[in-house]
Amino acid sequence: MAAIYPNLSLPLLLLLSLLFPSLIFSSTLQNPDLVVQEVHRKINESRRNLGYLSCGTGNPIDDCWRCDPNWEQNRQRLADCAIGFGKNAVGGRDGKIYVVTDSGNDNPVTPKPGTLRYAVIQEEPLWIIFARDMVIQLKEELIMNSFKTIDGRGSSVHIAGGPCITVQYVTNIIIHGIHIHDCKQGGNTMVRDSTKHFGFRTLSDGDGVSIFGGSHVWVDHCSLSNCRDGLIDAIHGSTAITISNNYMTHHDKVMLLGHSDSYTQDKNMQVTIAFNHFGEGLVQRMPRCRHGYFHVVNNDYTHWEMYAIGGSAAPTINSQGNRFLAPDNRFSKEVTKYEDAPESEWKNWNWRSDGDLMMNGAYFTQSGAGASSSYARASSLGARPSSLVGTITLNSGALNCRKGSRC
Repeated sequence: MAAIYPNLSLPLLLLLSLLFPSLIFSSTLQNPDLVVQEVHRKINESRRNLGYLSCGTGNPIDDCWRCDPNWEQNRQRLADCAIGFGKNAVGGRDGKIYVVTDSGNDNPVTPKPGTLRYAVIQEEPLWIIFARDMVIQLKEELIMNSFKTIDGRGSSVHIAGGPCITVQYVTNIIIHGIHIHDCKQGGNTMVRDSTKHFGFRTLSDGDGVSIFGGSHVWVDHCSLSNCRDGLIDAIHGSTAITISNNYMTHHDKVMLLGHSDSYTQDKNMQVTIAFNHFGEGLVQRMPRCRHGYFHVVNNDYTHWEMYAIGGSAAPTINSQGNRFLAPDNRFSKEVTKYEDAPESEWKNWNWRSDGDLMMNGAYFTQSGAGASSSYARASSLGARPSSLVGTITLNSGALNCRKGSRC
């Protein structure tokens, strides 16, 4: 046998003969390179059958973990599945699992053990899960500490009817599998943000998720709708963010990325927006960008009333492999909106559309140097063809995961 496959070691040949005897002695596969390729194919195929590799959806995040029927015993593996600029957001991967058991006793200053607020203010890394289905109506903003994951898989968890989630000057946050909706303003009161500190909070905006000076943040598979201000906003120097697999509906100003035209610190902002479904009842800002670099890739835009992607202050916007279905009215067919600048200025901003699918009259107004270095320096992940967007985003939003079966 070694004479037949001189480039393969004897131990490897013996192993292969045990695993795949018909392959090794096949007269059709005398080429050692072909043997190795075929063995890799068969091993990968067998692993897929066991749920360790791709489920074949074309969604790299989901293919990383959703096909594992034992996901509930391997929850923290999710942290290794992020993509894009937020791919290094480990959240509470390296800490203990904390189970939220109390949904109704939110105390903004002296939170009780068992509550979500108690978990998110702790100093150490925590992977936070939920004992059962619950609706959590917060009395004030949920101000998170660093290295935390909020993981709603296995339960139907709603944060709704009060102030919602704030990620302020902290790092390594994962928010996954949560319904976030009907968020209100809070503030003008004391709120705790760690075990060691609480302070006076001014009036909040009423965002679903507010990222303020945060970094390494990943918001994945959440369902968001109907908040007072933005569904997800990132401002004041926030960066290294991925917003993926979310389902967003029934909202006006969906996503603001960048504080103001004059806040130039946001030039370092890098955000990946991937595999989301922007659905019914949305008006604008999907997203609205300022200053930084924004990779908008393989999203499904099925509704907008004013525009889908907009910005000011010369952001770089790289739109790849998205599907844009324009509304039926004749006034909102344009995907893009250049704001607060004359054409003589915005024509130099780097906005490009690459492989996007335009439907029902949708069109994208490009600008700047199409192949400029600003695109090359920060392509956060490879785009799949826009024809696959329907499959990739099919399960956007919070998943109905149950223990003991694939998500």
